[in-house]
This record gives sequence, C-alpha cells and structure tokens, in this order.
Amino acid sequence: MKVVYLTEPGTMEIAEEVIPEVRKGCALVRIEYNGICGSDVHFYKDGRVGDCVLHGPFVLGHEVSGTVTEVGEGVTELKAGDRVALEPGYACGKCEFCKSGRYNLCPDVKFFAAPPVRGALQEYVVHPADMCFKLPGNVSTMEGALVEPLAVGLHAASLGEVSLGQSVVILGAGCIGLVTLLAAKARGAANIVVADLHEKRLEYARQMGATHTVNAGGGDAPAKIMEILEGGPDVVFETAGSPVTIAQTAHIVRRGGTIVLVGMSAQSEVNYNFFQVMEKEAVIKCVFRYRNLYPKAIAAISGGSINVKQIVTHTFTLEEAGKAFETVVEDAQNVVKGIIKM
Repeated sequence: MKVVYLTEPGTMEIAEEVIPEVRKGCALVRIEYNGICGSDVHFYKDGRVGDCVLHGPFVLGHEVSGTVTEVGEGVTELKAGDRVALEPGYACGKCEFCKSGRYNLCPDVKFFAAPPVRGALQEYVVHPADMCFKLPGNVSTMEGALVEPLAVGLHAASLGEVSLGQSVVILGAGCIGLVTLLAAKARGAANIVVADLHEKRLEYARQMGATHTVNAGGGDAPAKIMEILEGGPDVVFETAGSPVTIAQTAHIVRRGGTIVLVGMSAQSEVNYNFFQVMEKEAVIKCVFRYRNLYPKAIAAISGGSINVKQIVTHTFTLEEAGKAFETVVEDAQNVVKGIIKM
C-alpha cells in the first residue's frame, strides 16, 4: 500500500509498505477519503501543535472513511463491503473518564495522527471495529470523512449550550467554524455572526446560514461585532486557533455569556484578559475532540438536517498529497476544506 509521510515541515513523501494484518476485534479498512484538518496543517507548517512536537517522519490524517475489506476474530457487527466512517480515537475503556462516558478525556486514548500514534493518510488501516460506524446508503464515503469535523462542531455547540433564539459569534470561517455554524443553526440560534480574514470563506458562511459576517482584515472585528450584537453574543466560539482571536473572545462575550475555545493554537501559551471574563462572570469552556457523537452526526447527514458536502472546496489524489497541503497553506483565502481522495 501507499503511505504518505511528512518527512519534515513542508515536505511530504510517498512510501510503499505492507498492508497491515487485521487483529482481533478490529477491521481492515480500505481508506477512500482523508480530510485535511487544521492540526494536520499545524504539523505540516510548524512541526508541532502546542506542546506536541514531531521528531522524525510521521503519517498525518484522521478524518477518514472507507470500505471494510476484512474483519478480525470476534467481530460480528461488520463485514467485508460495509462502508464506514472511522472515529479516529479509541480509549482504554477502564478509567473514570471512559466509565463516565467522557472517553475523549481518557489519558490513554490512542488517536490517529496524535504522536506517537501514526495517522491514516495511507491506503489501508486496521481499526477497532466498534469505532467503525456504518454509513447509510444515502451517505457517501466523502461525507463519511466529514463526520469527524462535524462531530467537533456538534460537541462545541453542545458545550456552549446553544439554544433557541440565542445569539452566537464564530471567530474563524474555516472547516471547523463552518460546521460549528451548522450545529448552532440546527440547535436554533437566531443570530449567527461569523468573522474571518477571507471574504471567500465569509461567502460560504452566508450561504450556510450566517445572519451577519464580519471581515476581520482591519483588526477591528470586535468593535464591528458589538455594533451588530449590542452587549455581545450569548455564546462566542473561537475556531481559528489564533492567539489574536482567542484573546478577542474575552472582549466580545456578553455579561454572563459563554466562551467556547475550539481551535488549537500552534503555540501553547497566549496572552488573555481574565479581568474582562471575571467582570462579566462569563464561563470559559474548552473543546477536546468529541464524544458519543458519530451516530448523531451520521443521522443528521442522512436525514438532511445538516449538509456537510458544501464545505468541500478542493479535492486531491493521494499522489497530490504534497500539493494538497501546500495549497491549503498557501491559498487559505480560497480553501475551506481540502480532501484527499485515496
């Protein structure tokens, strides 16, 4: 099989390796689509995400879907030919976090492309069968690869407790910002303001249901947002992973409101005005991936309540993986979601 390695920041190489053997309780999946995530881009550009630093060649990719080709001993819920979306993390199942349903916080979780666990930017992977979710006939494998980012948006909206009639601000109109927009809209948010540096992305946000958009290029986005939502929003989501927009959340949120930090910054420490938060008695919540949401995300796509296909703007082949990452970085103003068709 072909495997794509990030050999050093900015350099991708394709290698040939033996297809892995299926294990007990697992499925061998032929990968069909691989989404390019913001964390992948951080690794590609900087060789790190926060405190997580790469040391040597590494396989990226965790937004994946494909078709089961073989199942291991003890697997009864899947069979060869099933189309599946792969939830990229699997936990120990024994700790207090796993037993309380918060398995994304398991200290022993193994997650695609989270060092030292290699990612799934390769033609075949072996994955625990209970983390391979079957796709209905009306959900394509391309949509299956988008279940992962949608789960992030659904988890963010849930933590933010977005409810009917509320006002929401989303800082960043990349993939995660837009799926958060779709999730907030599905939960009944009345006013959704999206801010971004790139007009093309704001155009997508408007098409997907944003009631207002703000071009943050002039550096005065907070003031523009406060003009639109007097007093600030009930919930503000930071999805860009930028130290600038993270800092802005404290100034934007309304008194008694909620801040949800979704995007991960390449640097682990940022300056933040906690006086603003304390004076407003605002609540800060942080998103770390998601939990128990793949079935709901797939059902939302299948039922038509959330359309994820519209966020894909660029498609590449496996052989074009290097070009794909370069394009996502260099043409950020036009790329909302890049996806690699394996």
